[in-house]
Amino acid sequence: MVAASTLVRAARKSLGLTQSALADRTDVDQASVSRFERGRDAEFSTVARLLGGAGHRLYSAPTRRDDAATIGGEIRGYLRVGDKHSALRAFIQLSDNLVAEHGLVRGVLGLAEPESTGDLAWDAALAALVDLRLSEDGLPTPSWVDDPKRILREPRTLDIDPADPIPALSDVPAPFAKRGVLLWGDTLASV
Repeated sequence: MVAASTLVRAARKSLGLTQSALADRTDVDQASVSRFERGRDAEFSTVARLLGGAGHRLYSAPTRRDDAATIGGEIRGYLRVGDKHSALRAFIQLSDNLVAEHGLVRGVLGLAEPESTGDLAWDAALAALVDLRLSEDGLPTPSWVDDPKRILREPRTLDIDPADPIPALSDVPAPFAKRGVLLWGDTLASV
């Protein structure tokens, strides 16, 4: 389940707004916007107002599974402390979450753009995974998955284990190959 603070931050950034600009649009002071985006609770009406100021609306979906934006944040946290194995487990969990849902709910789990993980390959991998899983269900992909900043100039792996063999492009699922992420297809299998 995505946190409201993550939704507001993603909505604000999708329009390229600063916290100050969002505050001006919503009549909420910038310090409150900042505190809320860091996880401080806010009333539903405040969340709705902040999302509205960024041109978004809040909808509920019947799921308890975390979405791409939430898991992207987890991955960012793991990468900051150098724990790529936990980052990979979170990535596989996102794959499992997307596979477990169908139709609109699957689409909702991929809708909110994750913030950058701090690693271009992981950012591209998140986009590729959402593209792969939504396409499997015949769903349209959100525009963020095709953002040029989520496509690597030079193909590379996620650098989990240097001893891992590098797959040939023919062994990489198409959405990952398209974004330059060299990942074995069986990596996405639930463990």
